[in-house]
Amino acid sequence: MRNGKLFLLGARYISNLTFLFMHLVIRSSLIFCSFILVGSALSCGGAKTGGNNSALDKPLATPPVTKKRPKIVALGDSLTAGFGLTEKESFPYLLQQRLNADGYDYEVVNAGVSGDTSLGGLERSDWVLEQDDAKVLILELGANDLLRGIPVEKMKANLDAIIHKAKAKNLKILLCGMLAPPTMGQKYQKDFTNAFPDLASENKVEFLPFLLDNIAMNKDLNQADGIHPNAEGEKIMTENVYKALQPLLQK
Repeated sequence: MRNGKLFLLGARYISNLTFLFMHLVIRSSLIFCSFILVGSALSCGGAKTGGNNSALDKPLATPPVTKKRPKIVALGDSLTAGFGLTEKESFPYLLQQRLNADGYDYEVVNAGVSGDTSLGGLERSDWVLEQDDAKVLILELGANDLLRGIPVEKMKANLDAIIHKAKAKNLKILLCGMLAPPTMGQKYQKDFTNAFPDLASENKVEFLPFLLDNIAMNKDLNQADGIHPNAEGEKIMTENVYKALQPLLQK
């Protein structure tokens, strides 16, 4: 009897194991099939996505190459920087607009620093003249030398050195002249005023006799300090520069 019971228990245990094994086999098969179906769906979905975004398979468009324009460098003091004015009222900006309108393909660089003297301009001239494609230099310095009473021979030597540096880089040059008032004394007035045309003649560069022609001493064209042009005066100064600059330009 005992052996018969053991046999029945063993048979029942084996039956249970067999059932459990078959259950696991069926479950594993279902999971495996699910993975296959999911994988197929993802594969189809990926192919579909690639079809809808074919632009992603195209090479990236390279940006157009911008042509470098020759530069006109305006090296000066507050008269160039546009003291008391907005950037769009300064003469370098207005000159750029005029050049564009007349078909000249140049870029004007405003290298004006308020308060700068001829010595200050000389000290920074190396890096200013290192501008890529710099072709023309507008040299406007000396007014602050005048206001500080700096000896004319020192100012002239500084401007001469800047001119030589620019010529060494094959830049064309426009030298802007200034006038000294009688209050500086007769000798200083004469020496200062003559320094600019002398420099232009000695170095054979273009010359604008008086930057502030038709502007100086006119309260309607100057700011409250009576020295710096206002927005209207700046327009006239731009025309003065433009007329003197034209012989140096090429279309």
